[in-house]
Amino acid sequence: MADDKAPEEQLNNLTVNDDDDVVDPWNVSGKSETGIDYDKLIKRFGSSKIDDEVIQRFEKVTGKKAHHFLRRGIFFSHRDIHSILNLVEAGKKFYLYTGRGPSSESMHLGHLIPFMFTKWLQDVFDVPLIIQLTDDEKVLWRDIKVEEARKMAHSNAIDIIAVGFNPENTFIFNDLDFIGQCPAFYQNMLRIQKCVTFNQVKGIFGFNDSDVIGKISFPAIEAAPAFSTSFPFIFGNQVVPCLVPCAIDQDPYFRMTRDVAARLKMPKPALLHASFLPALQGAQHKMSASDVNASIYLSDTAKQVKSKINKFAFSGGQATVEEHREKGGNTDVDISYKYLTFFMDDDEKLAQIKKAYESGELLTGELKKIAIDTVTPILTAYQARRALVTEEVMQSFFKIRKIKF
Repeated sequence: MADDKAPEEQLNNLTVNDDDDVVDPWNVSGKSETGIDYDKLIKRFGSSKIDDEVIQRFEKVTGKKAHHFLRRGIFFSHRDIHSILNLVEAGKKFYLYTGRGPSSESMHLGHLIPFMFTKWLQDVFDVPLIIQLTDDEKVLWRDIKVEEARKMAHSNAIDIIAVGFNPENTFIFNDLDFIGQCPAFYQNMLRIQKCVTFNQVKGIFGFNDSDVIGKISFPAIEAAPAFSTSFPFIFGNQVVPCLVPCAIDQDPYFRMTRDVAARLKMPKPALLHASFLPALQGAQHKMSASDVNASIYLSDTAKQVKSKINKFAFSGGQATVEEHREKGGNTDVDISYKYLTFFMDDDEKLAQIKKAYESGELLTGELKKIAIDTVTPILTAYQARRALVTEEVMQSFFKIRKIKF
């Protein structure tokens, strides 16, 4: 199976050719106007496709309809998800781990995708969740001071909590504050660091001799939460398997983690990989917090959302109304339609919109209005929840404590 490849073999596949999409933890860009070729990426990374069989098994084990992120291939790839479903069938527990590298005061719409799905997983399986904020990573990779990174982490934590997570079974931490408070976490970091050579980390992440030494040691920090023994205040001495829902660009960290797990005699973390919400200007790039005109921020007003989609969302329509009526639009490149695949839950309605746009019955302006009318209520409801997340509420998630397990 692809999941059982040696890490060195998998990581050699990361060497990109000129015609390959660029996907790594710091850079994402596609060569085609339709965006990233995810089937090709699965082969390159050595993961497994989430196909109909996997989706049907999800529904059988949970007794719930699969989330539309699964049904539409937004979460499209996995590593060892069957091992997690086997645990559930056997009446055993696992925990969820995901995270965020805070690089701006406000997160954008694309950042919501893994967290929305993680909340669904947590609700469906009734399991604990650990969320890591890698503010130390941003200090190492960007021109950001420690104090600024901590501030962004706390602001992003409020953004994340507003998705609807429950403090009873959710623990959030930022590296710059937490690592010094938890000896077990640092001890696992050290065990991981001892298992990975400098040559391996260079091969995995592309580090070179001019990179600061903090970058070389950082991957162990992102790996450590995938082992339950890093959190004795939650799990005690229990060895509990982990499932990591994340965007596909984070996969290199967990290929390394899975290799280390075998050497530490710990369960390999299973993974579910998400595709990227594209930038407004086109599917070649993911939405980025650093480009105000390419992103819809979680703090944007309804007026700003309307303006951005109308002005900047790349269209798959034709040059004139007459030509569009004759030839129809291209949903493979149209950003408004792509956003509907992420945020419109109704499969039948989405199919009708696709058919109408591709036939020329539905015009680009009308499609943009549907996208605006779909995204705006989601943001409005989200912002109402965020307004209720006080400093005290945020700190309740950060408190080192026993959570429901």
